[in-house]
Amino acid sequence: MLRRHGISEKIIMKTTIIKSPEIVVEVKEKKEEEKYRILVVSSGVLKSSSDAKDKTPVFHTARRFKEEAEKTGHDVYILQVESAYIEYEDDVYKIYNADDEEGFEINSDTVAFVRGSVRLKKSWLDLLSRLEKIGVCMVNSRDTVEISSDKYRSYLKLQDAGLTQPKTVLIPNGEKWKEAVDTLGSKFPIIMKTLEGSRGIGVLFIESERQIESLVQLLFNQNENIDLLIQEYIKTDGDIRVIVLGDNVLAAMKRSVIEGDFRSNISQGATAKEYSLTDLEIQHSLLAAKSIGGSFTAVDFIPSENPKKDPPYILEVNHSAGTTGIEKTTGKNIVKTVIDYYSNQKNRHRVALEVGRFERLELMGLGMIVANFDTGNSARAIIHADEWEVKNKTVIWKSFGKTFKHNLVEMRTFEQGKWSWTSKIPIERPTIYLDVDFNGTIYKDLQFLIDDRGHKVTKCLMNQTFMRRANIMINPAKTFVVSTKHGVKKDGTFEKTAFDLFDINEESVDK
Repeated sequence: MLRRHGISEKIIMKTTIIKSPEIVVEVKEKKEEEKYRILVVSSGVLKSSSDAKDKTPVFHTARRFKEEAEKTGHDVYILQVESAYIEYEDDVYKIYNADDEEGFEINSDTVAFVRGSVRLKKSWLDLLSRLEKIGVCMVNSRDTVEISSDKYRSYLKLQDAGLTQPKTVLIPNGEKWKEAVDTLGSKFPIIMKTLEGSRGIGVLFIESERQIESLVQLLFNQNENIDLLIQEYIKTDGDIRVIVLGDNVLAAMKRSVIEGDFRSNISQGATAKEYSLTDLEIQHSLLAAKSIGGSFTAVDFIPSENPKKDPPYILEVNHSAGTTGIEKTTGKNIVKTVIDYYSNQKNRHRVALEVGRFERLELMGLGMIVANFDTGNSARAIIHADEWEVKNKTVIWKSFGKTFKHNLVEMRTFEQGKWSWTSKIPIERPTIYLDVDFNGTIYKDLQFLIDDRGHKVTKCLMNQTFMRRANIMINPAKTFVVSTKHGVKKDGTFEKTAFDLFDINEESVDK
């Protein structure tokens, strides 16, 4: 059993080396399906018990995750975020509630289900960032939590996705409410909301200019930093709540408007019944969830008059899908389905690091080099050589005036592309293993093809295999996002040859 920052993992396939200020350790790929560790990041007092781990959470969905996880054999821990803290000791990360001395190990086999109240304080959100950095799968990420918690930012994201919404306008301050109403261009009544709020709290029904004027003045007088928006009112007898998990809709219900009110939140007393979605409503619900980067979300919308042909009015996407009402209404075990979904490792994703098209990395034993991160290159990573030969399963190759020796991994045969300037002739090249240090992490035994890249600006090409392994995403509009561009001129050429930037031996150590 090996550990990466305290990450216990079964040895199955290739090795990755993770370097931290304290340790250099190994990580192994895991089987596709296995038990995992569940961390429910919630808030509120846990009901007393003699054993801190057996305490019961106050909120319904957190309780349901605990119940279903224990039934299916997953280790589960309910985190009370108000007093939570993380420690790193003996190569292990552990997270603790205030009154728990044992704690809960967190690692790459952990899935953190983030509940709604975590959005309320920056320090709680910072805890999410720490979990992301450790490599925990976040459901959902800090970015998704912050987007969904900001009603106007969500509006912009949904707008970018081309989804239909009630028209929405910000009220910038207490004096500019009239300009905001004019910009909205809707007849009264209209809806006014605080940018943050849930369960129908912070939503006001405005019937006249006189009413909005007095309310805006009152609210800004109480808090000059309050954030308000106004929205066109769409009359309806209820809205639809849709639970989305990955690329699937799990359930949907119609929540009726409360008698004498305009809201349809079950927490405010609304009634509900199961709802059958049209194909168009399914499509738009999935797009809405994707627009905020959510993996397990609740989408709220108002149906159009012709739901088979006309799109729904998307109201919001909630990063913390509640299960109280919809499980009761539909009879479906939503929480068990969610837990089972993340049992498949393919559905567990870490928060990816954004990097540029060009980044600097170190080829261990060779030196620093600028690499081209090419998402179109699925086949192989390539390192430039001026010349090479293979003798007795040893590759002897020269690059930048240096000579290197590495064990031959295999000979690879490939063809030039259809539109290549050269003829379409099979080419055979040797491959070797190199260790790569990128952004503070060492990745062992990456297979590189030896080839002549003298006509290319970059002499090193990284492929999709490495990008998946390093959990990175490429922004083609940027370069050197996580590394410096020292030695690189404006035209993309180098002031110094790549391997001259470090003092290296004439020959690398045989691998």
